[in-house]
Amino acid sequence: MKKILLLLFLFMSLGSFAQIQTATYSISPTNFEETTSITITINGSSINESTWGVTGNALYLWAWAFGLDDTTNNGTPLNGTWEASDEASKFTYNSGSDTYTKTFVPTTYYNTTNIGKIGFLIKAKNGTGDKKSQDIFAEVGAFQVTLTSPSQNSTTILTSGGSLSIAATNTNGAASYNLKSNGVSINANVSTSSYSFTHTNITDNQNYELEVTQGATTIIKKFSVVINPNTVSETIPAGMVDGINYNPTDATKATLVLDAPLKDFVYVAGSFNNWQPGTSYTMKKDATAGSTKFWIELTGLVSGTNYTYQYWVGETTPIANSPALVKAADPYSTLVLSPNEDLGIPATTYPNMPVYPAGQDKEVTVLQTGQTPYAWSTATTNFVKPEKDKLVVYELLVRDFDANRNYQDIINRIDYFKNLKINAIELLPVMEFEGNESWGYNTSFHMALDKFYGPSTKLKELIDLCHQNGIAVILDVALNHAFGRNPMIRMWMNDPDGDGYGSPTSENPYFNTVAKHAYSVGEDFNHSSTYTKNYVKRVVKQWIEEYKIDGFRWDLTKGFTQNCTASDETCTGQYQQDRVDILKEYADASWALDPTHYTIFEHLGNDNEEKEWANYRFAETPSKGVMMWGNFNNNYNQLSMGYNSNNDISRMYGPKHSGFLGNRVMGYAESHDEERLMYKNLQNGNSTNSSHNVKNLNVALSRMSAIGAVSLLIPGPKMIWHFGELGWDSSIYTCNDGTVNTSSDATSGDCKLDKKPQPQWANNWLGDNVRNKIYYDWARMIGLKTTETVFSGTATIASGSTLTPNIKITNSSLPNTALKDVLIIANFDVNAQNVATGFQYTGSWYNLMDNTPYAVTDANATITLQPGEFRIYGNKATTLATTDFEVLKDIYIYPNPASSYFTLNTATAKVQIYSVRGQLVKTFNKSQSKDHQYSVSDLDSGMYFVKVYNEENQIKVMKFIKQ
Repeated sequence: MKKILLLLFLFMSLGSFAQIQTATYSISPTNFEETTSITITINGSSINESTWGVTGNALYLWAWAFGLDDTTNNGTPLNGTWEASDEASKFTYNSGSDTYTKTFVPTTYYNTTNIGKIGFLIKAKNGTGDKKSQDIFAEVGAFQVTLTSPSQNSTTILTSGGSLSIAATNTNGAASYNLKSNGVSINANVSTSSYSFTHTNITDNQNYELEVTQGATTIIKKFSVVINPNTVSETIPAGMVDGINYNPTDATKATLVLDAPLKDFVYVAGSFNNWQPGTSYTMKKDATAGSTKFWIELTGLVSGTNYTYQYWVGETTPIANSPALVKAADPYSTLVLSPNEDLGIPATTYPNMPVYPAGQDKEVTVLQTGQTPYAWSTATTNFVKPEKDKLVVYELLVRDFDANRNYQDIINRIDYFKNLKINAIELLPVMEFEGNESWGYNTSFHMALDKFYGPSTKLKELIDLCHQNGIAVILDVALNHAFGRNPMIRMWMNDPDGDGYGSPTSENPYFNTVAKHAYSVGEDFNHSSTYTKNYVKRVVKQWIEEYKIDGFRWDLTKGFTQNCTASDETCTGQYQQDRVDILKEYADASWALDPTHYTIFEHLGNDNEEKEWANYRFAETPSKGVMMWGNFNNNYNQLSMGYNSNNDISRMYGPKHSGFLGNRVMGYAESHDEERLMYKNLQNGNSTNSSHNVKNLNVALSRMSAIGAVSLLIPGPKMIWHFGELGWDSSIYTCNDGTVNTSSDATSGDCKLDKKPQPQWANNWLGDNVRNKIYYDWARMIGLKTTETVFSGTATIASGSTLTPNIKITNSSLPNTALKDVLIIANFDVNAQNVATGFQYTGSWYNLMDNTPYAVTDANATITLQPGEFRIYGNKATTLATTDFEVLKDIYIYPNPASSYFTLNTATAKVQIYSVRGQLVKTFNKSQSKDHQYSVSDLDSGMYFVKVYNEENQIKVMKFIKQ
């Protein structure tokens, strides 16, 4: 086939799309087959790359194809992901002519045949935030058909008995026309190059196909008619909520409810009416005064059968550029199917996934009566959440946690979390999002589970298993915004090109036409709208009640104001009363359903606003108060790299924030948004001491245990980003091919959202003694934090930069016979330091990492710490330590006492010798067999503690006398 293409295209501004005006595009040759090499040329002078944050002229082609019947073709073009375009789709920039060119063969590039039309747009490597052009469409082939009336893929609304005039022309002489309506030919075998026909007395909805044949090629043009059904007004049954209402006693029935202000009628089309709804599938309009809801009771359903449906939402007098009819899935869907997004999901991840209905367009909702509720264990139904002050949250992205990138992978690793002793897991968004390989913040359906990670039963199994092991589950939710497939955007959208997508109109009851804050992504929710508030509260209810979720981390809460503009970051960062009130209302909605629900805001704002939430209902029983995300990545990275500037970590303790009543700061050294400490250690670490060069991998890793000591143990909730506990050292900007591209790279956009490799499992990092030391040391610290009451006490941390942080923790409510005082010291210099202590008092203290005693005769005496070394001292030995170290009960030293060597009756992975003051004086790092002789002839006479690690990294500490 050959292609005829107009050489001039205008990229039109659409909502928040970047504008490209009067740009000239050409395709060479102008007529070509789908198998011919073509070149797309773009006039570079019309493109303002800086609008999209593009550097180095890095623009990319995003492509899709249509078949001869004008439906989306299931090809797989070389696009990559929306957040990270494939380099194969990059345009070549020609500086001499200031043009961009891309040459390819359509069948090869689109990876499909029988192409009737191609579509493409131009974008930045990361298109998030609408860094893209308007869509471009081009017909393929020398034989072309133009539907002049009505518009292709349009829907015309008629009154019953009305008429529709159809007109079309074609190239290359006469062709044979056959007009079908609802699958039945109504005007056939018309030979002409200029077709016209009027269909009269139309009383039912019609789906038309105009088949035009010339030689061996048939082109199909589609359009439709929907009859305005004169909606019946009737009061909605009591107790109905938006979305699907399953009948509790009759599995043959279900009631659908849609809130659609300004709309005139709604049909329900689905598999139960062969996608051809008549008047019996017209939704009724609720007769309640002021109501904007439509509803319908479906009958004759078969229990356990998967049905699919859409709403056909009609408006007889739409505003300019807004479609008269929108076909959309249910906004309150809990499972949606997509014609394109579901491709490539392995059957091993989602067995027996419902099939998208053939011949339909856009998302559809799945309805199934007679579902068997998930059988939660008593561990979930009786689950008592860990106290907020003792939370240690493990943040993870399902996609990048393990090789299969699904819930089952996490289930299989439950022992990994148990041994690390964390008590909460936080999942990056798992709600239905755009594309498959995503972080999930580009959410389109907030109540539906994205299928890429597995079915709902598998997520519930994971949640139940976590609860059985004392681990809470927190969900990251992106309710600041939604993306283009969201029905609440599409039902009130600008859609001048008729592709079924667009930005909100001024009539949209849920979304702003322009963002009211400086951090816009997707389309911005109007949280002052009652419609939006009701929707958000239903989302909260769904995840708490259906999935037993223990808490939410609310993404980008700075966007929950209506007072600012997209260009005013100062306004966005200032105190906004409407934002304070709205977010309190959402917190109340969560606590009304679950009084112990964790509410966490990613605000990263000023204390005067954050304290409004941190202190909100704090004094109640159970204590409420919103936990505020605390980003201390740079501060801890300065410590880990060995630099004495900007490393103040005092605000990791909540009361160091002005006006905070308690420990409501969820502090972290790493999160999904921040660069890895280890990566920056290796790139920029202090290298002034050649014997402790932080740019050396093992040296850098050796400093990470100390990072845990001065972060995890500070009272209040804390968080780990996955694999920080193993010293993950790849940049968060690592690309699929292993290269590193940051947002400042001139060649292309950053790879932050790219799928990451899995070296932690492939290379068995848990078997690496240098890496697993971090894991086991952090596990020890987390165990202390979550079990010892002292760590719910108060902390004293001096403000200001220092490489030798000093943290004192006291719980004055405990008796002197208990572990009630802790001192934590560390040395992040690259040289040994005599570190100040300031013990709370003299007497017997213990190194809580192994319970070795330490006699304090001078409370202010210094302790010499090697670079990267730390101490955690307590006034009493910890019972946790006794439990841990008694695992290896049958190990013993002989001879003991000894003068030159001792042996152990077991094989070892490592042996360490400590003085009674807690100083490490000798280490045997090499694995040794049973009865190996460990030389101690160089040690002074006296008592020591021998710390033995076996091959499973279990530990035992024993006294030893050197003669």
